Amino acid sequence: MRTFALFVATALAEILGCYLPYLWLKQGRSMLLLIPAAVSLALFAWLLTLHETAAGRVYAAYGGVYIGVALLWLWAVDQIRPTAWDVAGAAVAMAGMGIIMFQPAR
Repeated sequence: MRTFALFVATALAEILGCYLPYLWLKQGRSMLLLIPAAVSLALFAWLLTLHETAAGRVYAAYGGVYIGVALLWLWAVDQIRPTAWDVAGAAVAMAGMGIIMFQPAR
C-alpha cells in the first residue's frame, strides 16, 4: 500500500507541475504559476527516489499509476467524466504496474 500511495503522490506532483504552466500558456494566467510548477516538478523527481526498487522498474510501473491519476484529474479538475474506454485502459495499465512491481523475488 505504501508503494501505491507513493506512486499516487508522485503522479499528483507531476501533473500539477505540468498543469500550472498549461494554465499560463493556454489560459493566460499569471506567469507566477511557474514557481509552484517548478517546486512541484522538483517534488516529483524527489518522490521517485523514495522507491526501493531499481529506477528503471519504478519508472515503468509509475506509468500505469500515472494514467489512472491523470484520468481522475480529468474528472475532478477538468470536469470531464472518463469514458468506459478510459477506465478499461487505466485498469490494463494498473494491472501492468502490479505485474512489474510485485513480481516474485529472484
